[in-house]
Amino acid sequence: MTIQSPRPAIRTTCPYCGVGCGVLTTPDGSGGLAVAGDPDHPANFGRLCVKGSALGETVGLKDRLLTPRIDGQEATWDQALDLVARRFSDTIARHGPDSVAFYVSGQLLTEDYYAANKLMKGFIGSANIDTNSRLCMASSVAGHRRAFGSDTVPGLYEDLELADVVVLVGSNLSWCHPVLYQRLAAARAARGTRVVVIDPRRTATCDIADLHLPLAPGSDAALFNLLLADIARRGLVSETPDGLDDALAAARATLPGATGLPHSAIRQFLDLWCGGDRVVTVYSQGINQSDSGTDKVNAIINCHLATGRIGRPGMGPFSVTGQPNAMGGREVGGLATMLACHLDIENPAHRDAVQGFWHAPRMAAKPGLKAVDMFRAVEDGRIKALWIICTNPAVSMPQADRVAAAIKGCGFTVVSDMFATTDTARLAQVVLPATGWGEKDGTVTNSERRISRQRRTLPAPGQARDDWRIIAGVGARMGWADAFAWDHPADIFAEHAALSGVAGALGGDFDISAHAGITRGAYDTLEPFLWPHSARRRNRRFFADGRFHTPSGKARMLAIAPRAPQPVDAAHPFRLNTGRVRDHWHTMTRTGLSPRLSRHLAEPFLELHPADAARLGLAPASLAKVTSPEGRAILRVLVTDRVAPGHPFAPIHWTGETAPSGRVSALVPGTVDPASGQPASKFAPVAIAPFAAAWHGFAVSTRPIRADCDYCAFARLASGYQAELAGSTAPETWTDVVQAMFGIDAEPVVVQDRQRGILRMAFVEGGHLRAALFVAREPAAVARSLVVSALGTDARADILAGRAGQDRPDEGAIVCSCFQVGVNTILRGIATQGLMTVDSIGQALSAGTNCGSCRPELKSLLDRARHPAPDRPAIVGSA
Repeated sequence: MTIQSPRPAIRTTCPYCGVGCGVLTTPDGSGGLAVAGDPDHPANFGRLCVKGSALGETVGLKDRLLTPRIDGQEATWDQALDLVARRFSDTIARHGPDSVAFYVSGQLLTEDYYAANKLMKGFIGSANIDTNSRLCMASSVAGHRRAFGSDTVPGLYEDLELADVVVLVGSNLSWCHPVLYQRLAAARAARGTRVVVIDPRRTATCDIADLHLPLAPGSDAALFNLLLADIARRGLVSETPDGLDDALAAARATLPGATGLPHSAIRQFLDLWCGGDRVVTVYSQGINQSDSGTDKVNAIINCHLATGRIGRPGMGPFSVTGQPNAMGGREVGGLATMLACHLDIENPAHRDAVQGFWHAPRMAAKPGLKAVDMFRAVEDGRIKALWIICTNPAVSMPQADRVAAAIKGCGFTVVSDMFATTDTARLAQVVLPATGWGEKDGTVTNSERRISRQRRTLPAPGQARDDWRIIAGVGARMGWADAFAWDHPADIFAEHAALSGVAGALGGDFDISAHAGITRGAYDTLEPFLWPHSARRRNRRFFADGRFHTPSGKARMLAIAPRAPQPVDAAHPFRLNTGRVRDHWHTMTRTGLSPRLSRHLAEPFLELHPADAARLGLAPASLAKVTSPEGRAILRVLVTDRVAPGHPFAPIHWTGETAPSGRVSALVPGTVDPASGQPASKFAPVAIAPFAAAWHGFAVSTRPIRADCDYCAFARLASGYQAELAGSTAPETWTDVVQAMFGIDAEPVVVQDRQRGILRMAFVEGGHLRAALFVAREPAAVARSLVVSALGTDARADILAGRAGQDRPDEGAIVCSCFQVGVNTILRGIATQGLMTVDSIGQALSAGTNCGSCRPELKSLLDRARHPAPDRPAIVGSA
């Protein structure tokens, strides 16, 4: 007998948020992966969130794009690349370099990003390359450059564990950066770190907060101006950056009432921040995604500069990014306003240096179009050829309907993606199959400037190619074969590192030239490292010596006059806040493939304060019609006091594929920050009204569900698919509609009560349940987890009852996605086993013992059990 040795694990990096967790992947030999956290990676030390833990469920080939397509027809690579190169070359010849544009992504690897930036800025000769990172952290980039003279992140993750006070502002760290949240929670438990959460919503992160400040939306700059004025009053100003006096004058002119906070809460915050030396202020999209995001960033940085609390252990402002390689994209000049290696596109010496290094025929001489302006240029015909790589702007951009129409109307659009079914790919003339996570080699940079390897674990499926190779193929066909003659991503990384040495010699912060001569063998074994990493400099921290990258060498403080928030009006009286949910990411092209990640929240929702819900006549789990001047959406109502009256919340993830009427970015206006060009995606003025549904439905099927009704939200199951449905008019006859919905030409088992408006249908083949539909006038009262568990198994006569029996208890909505533990299971454990703490729930049921992201919800369930309320709102959106 031959005993096969286990396959060795491959060290790589998670493809989700900017934490940059190390992952161990083990191929199973059949196209699947086992995934575990890498205990040796300094970002996570073996921890993973639920999304990272579920990565193995997202690598299947179902629905993958496997061949190039031209106008919907399969084509060869030569045909596709020849066409792309010809159309771009012809457009440039007729209309100039600025008539074309690339829109790229923080999910690209650095090597892909570098290739795209080199082609556009150095060879096409335009800076019309921007990235979805513009939607994420452009205001942080602009704030850094104004204050430091460079886009330098001074903080390290260890600072969260060394600080005495950590302030989280505009950051739901628990759901959006769960591993950093775990590190902070552990530090708080071990050494008593004080935590302040500044957020209009009471988020899951507030579970570890010593102080939550629910400030008025948009008033962050006012709060930090009050802090700066108090720093001066207490005599804590220890540094004299340029602009100090003007910044203090503006701070002293700020009125506390602008924050909407009581004086006692403001005083408590000021005492905490000023009371200790080691303070870290973490900020994210709640700061950046604003029409004054850059000013907010500088208001935060001002406080750290004035006190000298920057560049040293346990202190400093810290921007945490939302994408796995937003930082790497900044490093290679992926933004329209930058050159590679943090060089300045408006500096002639910098432009000449990059052009000389690349031996480029022409160099972009001015900043290009930022994301919102780029798609407006597509709309009005200034951009005549567009290449979208690894992103889904028809969903993710503000004014999403307008952006989709612009892409559809563009003269020539190319999309490189893993799938041809995204909202954006459906609009393109040419769709190119790209490799994805697990199939490609390269590097990424996380939020603390740590560069790590992503390594190929699985073979490229079909004819899919790495993005850098696709870009190089087009560059070669446009006449620049020598400049794009790379054979391996190591060659690109070595070139990037060598160019960073040029930047370092010019005084730039980004310098990894120690790797300029890297071999493929060394690249294969490259360990995670922090930049800078060169012969000149290898220290881990910036600014501790008081030297900055400004002409004077001193930091710059900005005089910040807090801007009034954007107004609402009588027609659109609600101020909608947007954001993310715990278990999904971006437009769900990856997380939507995992059945367990959809069981926590399986449909888009509108979080409403009880007073607003009562005034509007909206009950929990009903549907609301949400309209703005830009578009409309239909969302499931979640009634909760976590939001303030007049300030509802909705998540961004659902698309035309997963919930056609739940695309929240279609509601968001195109307002941008004037300094950074970042859209103010956290705000949309909306009107809310009940959606008059004649019927509601819940469906499951072993096959994809096709529904044509006003509201539908689809989610993948381990055994098939589910859908939440609703319509304003009911079909006259249901059988034909339902057969088409499920793709089944068979007679269903039917239970119907016309008087009560109840219809239930089940399709059974070979004794197995293949599909079922539950329809009612109100949201269908069905034990969803029970029906889901029956799908594809032996059909029981009582399945259409939709209720749990003693032999089959209903686990309820999933709370712990790691171990698939439902709310009813947890409540039963609390009631029958005396589980009175979060830790005891974990010991008995495993919930909360892996990634920990559900621990705030477990705590809420304990409170619910101790203090039951008859009108407690339902948990929506779960299987």
